[in-house]
Amino acid sequence: MKKFLASLAVLMLALGASAAFAAQPEPWQITLQPAATGIMEEIRWFEQYTLWFIVPITLLVMFLLAWVIIRFRASANPNPSRTSHNTLIEVIWTVGPVVILLFLAIPSFQLLTAQYDPGEEPALTIKATGVQWYWDYEYQGDTPLTFSSIMLKDEDRAAAGKEDRAAYPRLLTVDNEMVVPVNTTVRVLVTASDVIHAFAMPAFGVKTDAVPGRLNEIWFKAQKEGMYYGQCSELCGKDHAFMPIGIRVVAQEQYDAWMTSAQNDLGAANRALMASIRNETNVAAAGE
Repeated sequence: MKKFLASLAVLMLALGASAAFAAQPEPWQITLQPAATGIMEEIRWFEQYTLWFIVPITLLVMFLLAWVIIRFRASANPNPSRTSHNTLIEVIWTVGPVVILLFLAIPSFQLLTAQYDPGEEPALTIKATGVQWYWDYEYQGDTPLTFSSIMLKDEDRAAAGKEDRAAYPRLLTVDNEMVVPVNTTVRVLVTASDVIHAFAMPAFGVKTDAVPGRLNEIWFKAQKEGMYYGQCSELCGKDHAFMPIGIRVVAQEQYDAWMTSAQNDLGAANRALMASIRNETNVAAAGE
Protein backbone atom coordinates (compact mmCIF):
# COMPACT_ATOMS: atom_id res chain seq x y z
CA MET A 1 0.00 0.00 0.00
CA LYS A 2 2.83 2.37 0.85
CA LYS A 3 4.48 1.63 -2.49
CA PHE A 4 1.19 2.35 -4.24
CA LEU A 5 0.78 5.66 -2.40
CA ALA A 6 4.37 6.59 -3.15
CA SER A 7 3.87 5.79 -6.83
CA LEU A 8 0.65 7.78 -6.84
CA ALA A 9 2.42 10.75 -5.27
CA VAL A 10 5.15 10.61 -7.90
CA LEU A 11 2.50 10.41 -10.62
CA MET A 12 0.64 13.40 -9.21
CA LEU A 13 3.92 15.29 -8.98
CA ALA A 14 4.70 14.42 -12.58
CA LEU A 15 1.31 15.70 -13.61
CA GLY A 16 1.96 18.86 -11.66
CA ALA A 17 5.33 19.23 -13.32
CA SER A 18 3.69 18.72 -16.69
CA ALA A 19 1.23 21.48 -15.82
CA ALA A 20 4.18 23.81 -15.35
CA PHE A 21 5.16 23.02 -18.92
CA ALA A 22 1.58 23.13 -20.23
CA ALA A 23 1.82 26.53 -21.91
CA GLN A 24 2.69 25.25 -25.35
CA PRO A 25 0.75 24.43 -28.51
CA GLU A 26 -1.16 21.15 -28.33
CA PRO A 27 -2.37 18.92 -31.20
CA TRP A 28 -5.89 19.87 -32.34
CA GLN A 29 -6.01 22.70 -29.82
CA ILE A 30 -9.09 24.93 -30.23
CA THR A 31 -8.83 26.93 -27.00
CA LEU A 32 -6.38 29.56 -25.83
CA GLN A 33 -3.31 28.46 -23.89
CA PRO A 34 -3.52 28.48 -20.06
CA ALA A 35 -2.99 31.97 -18.68
CA ALA A 36 0.31 32.70 -16.95
CA THR A 37 -0.22 36.45 -16.54
CA GLY A 38 -3.02 38.71 -15.40
CA ILE A 39 -3.35 40.15 -18.90
CA MET A 40 -3.85 36.70 -20.40
CA GLU A 41 -6.52 35.96 -17.80
CA GLU A 42 -8.33 39.12 -18.93
CA ILE A 43 -7.96 38.06 -22.57
CA ARG A 44 -9.43 34.64 -21.80
CA TRP A 45 -12.32 36.29 -19.92
CA PHE A 46 -12.99 38.66 -22.82
CA GLU A 47 -12.97 35.76 -25.30
CA GLN A 48 -15.60 33.93 -23.24
CA TYR A 49 -17.54 37.16 -22.73
CA THR A 50 -17.77 37.85 -26.47
CA LEU A 51 -19.10 34.34 -27.11
CA TRP A 52 -22.28 35.30 -25.23
CA PHE A 53 -22.88 37.78 -28.06
CA ILE A 54 -21.42 35.88 -31.00
CA VAL A 55 -23.31 32.62 -30.49
CA PRO A 56 -26.85 34.13 -30.16
CA ILE A 57 -26.23 36.49 -33.10
CA THR A 58 -25.00 33.61 -35.27
CA LEU A 59 -28.01 31.46 -34.37
CA LEU A 60 -30.38 34.38 -35.00
CA VAL A 61 -28.91 35.07 -38.44
CA MET A 62 -29.05 31.37 -39.35
CA PHE A 63 -32.70 31.23 -38.24
CA LEU A 64 -33.64 34.34 -40.22
CA LEU A 65 -31.89 33.00 -43.32
CA ALA A 66 -33.67 29.66 -43.04
CA TRP A 67 -37.01 31.37 -42.39
CA VAL A 68 -36.64 33.69 -45.39
CA ILE A 69 -35.52 30.86 -47.68
CA ILE A 70 -38.45 28.63 -46.71
CA ARG A 71 -41.22 31.16 -46.05
CA PHE A 72 -40.57 33.43 -49.00
CA ARG A 73 -39.52 30.93 -51.66
CA ALA A 74 -41.15 31.42 -55.04
CA SER A 75 -43.42 28.38 -54.80
CA ALA A 76 -44.82 29.42 -51.39
CA ASN A 77 -44.95 33.15 -52.12
CA PRO A 78 -45.79 33.73 -55.80
CA ASN A 79 -46.76 37.36 -55.15
CA PRO A 80 -43.88 38.97 -53.22
CA SER A 81 -44.47 41.91 -50.92
CA ARG A 82 -43.69 45.38 -52.24
CA THR A 83 -42.93 46.81 -48.80
CA SER A 84 -40.03 49.26 -49.06
CA HIS A 85 -39.93 50.83 -45.62
CA ASN A 86 -40.55 49.75 -42.03
CA THR A 87 -39.61 52.23 -39.32
CA LEU A 88 -39.71 49.73 -36.46
CA ILE A 89 -37.39 47.26 -38.19
CA GLU A 90 -34.92 50.00 -39.16
CA VAL A 91 -34.83 51.32 -35.58
CA ILE A 92 -34.23 47.80 -34.24
CA TRP A 93 -31.40 46.95 -36.62
CA THR A 94 -29.77 50.33 -35.96
CA VAL A 95 -30.11 50.58 -32.18
CA GLY A 96 -29.51 46.85 -31.53
CA PRO A 97 -26.02 46.70 -33.07
CA VAL A 98 -25.05 49.99 -31.41
CA VAL A 99 -25.95 48.63 -27.97
CA ILE A 100 -24.10 45.36 -28.65
CA LEU A 101 -21.02 47.23 -29.85
CA LEU A 102 -21.04 49.34 -26.68
CA PHE A 103 -21.08 46.19 -24.54
CA LEU A 104 -18.08 44.93 -26.54
CA ALA A 105 -16.20 48.20 -26.85
CA ILE A 106 -16.05 49.20 -23.17
CA PRO A 107 -14.30 46.03 -21.86
CA SER A 108 -12.12 45.83 -24.98
CA PHE A 109 -10.85 49.39 -24.46
CA GLN A 110 -10.18 48.58 -20.80
CA LEU A 111 -8.19 45.51 -21.83
CA LEU A 112 -6.28 47.46 -24.47
CA THR A 113 -5.36 50.11 -21.91
CA ALA A 114 -4.15 47.46 -19.46
CA GLN A 115 -1.96 45.89 -22.16
CA TYR A 116 -0.10 49.17 -22.59
CA ASP A 117 0.09 50.14 -18.92
CA PRO A 118 1.93 47.79 -16.54
CA GLY A 119 0.94 49.96 -13.58
CA GLU A 120 4.51 50.02 -12.22
CA GLU A 121 8.04 50.58 -13.40
CA PRO A 122 9.43 47.35 -14.91
CA ALA A 123 12.12 45.74 -12.77
CA LEU A 124 13.80 44.09 -15.75
CA THR A 125 14.29 45.20 -19.35
CA ILE A 126 15.26 42.80 -22.14
CA LYS A 127 15.84 43.66 -25.78
CA ALA A 128 14.67 40.93 -28.18
CA THR A 129 16.02 41.15 -31.74
CA GLY A 130 14.58 38.94 -34.46
CA VAL A 131 17.11 37.51 -36.90
CA GLN A 132 16.63 35.08 -39.77
CA TRP A 133 15.93 32.69 -38.05
CA TYR A 134 16.54 32.99 -34.32
CA TRP A 135 16.34 35.55 -31.50
CA ASP A 136 19.02 37.63 -29.83
CA TYR A 137 18.38 38.65 -26.22
CA GLU A 138 20.12 41.51 -24.46
CA TYR A 139 19.52 42.00 -20.74
CA GLN A 140 19.78 45.68 -19.84
CA GLY A 141 21.17 46.95 -16.55
CA ASP A 142 24.36 47.19 -14.54
CA THR A 143 25.39 43.67 -15.58
CA PRO A 144 24.30 43.32 -19.23
CA LEU A 145 24.01 39.88 -20.76
CA THR A 146 23.65 39.03 -24.45
CA PHE A 147 23.05 35.66 -26.10
CA SER A 148 21.30 34.02 -29.03
CA SER A 149 18.35 31.64 -28.74
CA ILE A 150 18.25 29.05 -31.52
CA MET A 151 15.93 26.10 -32.05
CA LEU A 152 17.53 22.99 -30.53
CA LYS A 153 18.35 20.19 -32.94
CA ASP A 154 17.36 16.64 -32.04
CA GLU A 155 20.97 15.47 -31.98
CA ASP A 156 21.82 18.14 -29.39
CA ARG A 157 19.06 17.25 -26.91
CA ALA A 158 21.13 14.84 -24.83
CA ALA A 159 23.99 17.30 -24.36
CA ALA A 160 21.52 20.01 -23.33
CA GLY A 161 19.66 17.71 -20.94
CA LYS A 162 16.39 18.28 -22.81
CA GLU A 163 15.39 14.80 -23.92
CA ASP A 164 11.93 14.93 -22.33
CA ARG A 165 9.70 15.70 -25.34
CA ALA A 166 6.74 16.58 -23.11
CA ALA A 167 8.65 19.36 -21.37
CA TYR A 168 10.81 20.25 -24.37
CA PRO A 169 8.68 19.67 -27.48
CA ARG A 170 10.05 19.26 -30.97
CA LEU A 171 10.37 22.46 -33.03
CA LEU A 172 9.73 24.61 -29.95
CA THR A 173 12.73 23.88 -27.72
CA VAL A 174 15.64 26.32 -27.86
CA ASP A 175 19.23 26.03 -26.71
CA ASN A 176 19.13 29.17 -24.52
CA GLU A 177 15.80 30.32 -23.09
CA MET A 178 15.02 33.81 -21.91
CA VAL A 179 15.05 33.48 -18.11
CA VAL A 180 12.95 35.81 -15.97
CA PRO A 181 11.90 35.85 -12.29
CA VAL A 182 8.32 35.08 -11.30
CA ASN A 183 5.97 37.90 -10.21
CA THR A 184 8.26 40.49 -11.78
CA THR A 185 7.25 43.08 -14.35
CA VAL A 186 9.45 42.59 -17.40
CA ARG A 187 9.75 45.09 -20.25
CA VAL A 188 10.68 43.64 -23.66
CA LEU A 189 11.99 45.93 -26.38
CA VAL A 190 11.33 44.19 -29.68
CA THR A 191 13.12 44.89 -32.95
CA ALA A 192 14.69 43.05 -35.90
CA SER A 193 17.96 43.14 -37.77
CA ASP A 194 16.86 42.08 -41.26
CA VAL A 195 13.16 41.54 -42.08
CA ILE A 196 9.91 41.89 -40.13
CA HIS A 197 9.42 39.22 -37.47
CA ALA A 198 6.90 39.04 -34.61
CA PHE A 199 7.48 38.24 -30.94
CA ALA A 200 4.53 36.25 -29.57
CA MET A 201 4.05 34.46 -26.26
CA PRO A 202 0.42 33.22 -26.11
CA ALA A 203 0.43 32.24 -22.42
CA PHE A 204 1.52 35.78 -21.51
CA GLY A 205 -0.97 37.52 -23.82
CA VAL A 206 1.77 39.44 -25.66
CA LYS A 207 2.45 39.78 -29.36
CA THR A 208 4.13 42.55 -31.34
CA ASP A 209 5.96 43.00 -34.62
CA ALA A 210 9.74 43.12 -34.71
CA VAL A 211 10.53 45.77 -37.32
CA PRO A 212 14.05 46.70 -38.46
CA GLY A 213 15.00 50.18 -37.31
CA ARG A 214 12.11 50.42 -34.86
CA LEU A 215 11.61 49.53 -31.18
CA ASN A 216 8.24 48.16 -30.07
CA GLU A 217 7.65 47.79 -26.35
CA ILE A 218 5.64 45.09 -24.57
CA TRP A 219 5.54 43.90 -20.97
CA PHE A 220 4.47 40.89 -18.96
CA LYS A 221 4.37 39.73 -15.36
CA ALA A 222 4.43 35.93 -15.19
CA GLN A 223 2.63 34.60 -12.14
CA LYS A 224 3.52 30.92 -12.52
CA GLU A 225 6.92 29.30 -12.71
CA GLY A 226 7.54 27.00 -15.63
CA MET A 227 8.59 26.76 -19.26
CA TYR A 228 6.60 28.72 -21.83
CA TYR A 229 6.75 28.58 -25.60
CA GLY A 230 5.90 30.97 -28.40
CA GLN A 231 6.91 31.45 -32.01
CA CYS A 232 7.68 34.10 -34.57
CA SER A 233 4.24 35.08 -35.87
CA GLU A 234 5.17 37.02 -39.01
CA LEU A 235 6.15 35.21 -42.20
CA CYS A 236 9.86 36.03 -42.42
CA GLY A 237 11.42 33.58 -44.84
CA LYS A 238 11.99 29.91 -45.53
CA ASP A 239 12.76 28.98 -41.90
CA HIS A 240 9.96 31.03 -40.35
CA ALA A 241 8.46 27.85 -38.85
CA PHE A 242 11.74 27.10 -37.08
CA MET A 243 12.05 30.27 -35.02
CA PRO A 244 10.59 29.40 -31.60
CA ILE A 245 10.61 31.51 -28.45
CA GLY A 246 11.31 29.94 -25.07
CA ILE A 247 10.86 31.75 -21.76
CA ARG A 248 11.66 30.07 -18.46
CA VAL A 249 10.05 31.61 -15.36
CA VAL A 250 11.86 30.82 -12.11
CA ALA A 251 12.04 31.96 -8.50
CA GLN A 252 13.92 35.19 -7.78
CA GLU A 253 16.75 33.35 -6.02
CA GLN A 254 17.19 31.00 -8.98
CA TYR A 255 17.19 33.93 -11.38
CA ASP A 256 19.84 35.79 -9.39
CA ALA A 257 22.08 32.72 -9.30
CA TRP A 258 21.55 32.14 -13.02
CA MET A 259 22.34 35.74 -13.93
CA THR A 260 25.54 35.72 -11.88
CA SER A 261 26.72 32.46 -13.41
CA ALA A 262 25.65 33.39 -16.95
CA GLN A 263 28.04 36.33 -16.97
CA ASN A 264 30.90 33.82 -17.20
CA ASP A 265 29.39 30.68 -18.75
CA LEU A 266 25.85 30.71 -20.13
CA GLY A 267 25.77 26.98 -20.83
CA ALA A 268 26.86 26.11 -17.30
CA ALA A 269 24.34 28.58 -15.88
CA ASN A 270 21.52 26.94 -17.84
CA ARG A 271 22.52 23.46 -16.69
CA ALA A 272 22.77 24.60 -13.07
CA LEU A 273 19.34 26.21 -13.31
CA MET A 274 17.79 23.05 -14.73
CA ALA A 275 19.46 20.99 -11.99
CA SER A 276 18.05 23.35 -9.36
CA ILE A 277 14.55 22.93 -10.78
CA ARG A 278 14.93 19.13 -10.83
CA ASN A 279 16.13 19.18 -7.21
CA GLU A 280 13.05 21.12 -6.18
CA THR A 281 10.90 18.53 -7.92
CA ASN A 282 12.69 15.67 -6.17
CA VAL A 283 12.37 17.36 -2.78
CA ALA A 284 8.65 17.85 -3.36
CA ALA A 285 8.32 14.19 -4.33
CA ALA A 286 10.12 13.10 -1.16
CA GLY A 287 7.85 15.32 0.90
CA GLU A 288 4.78 13.64 -0.52
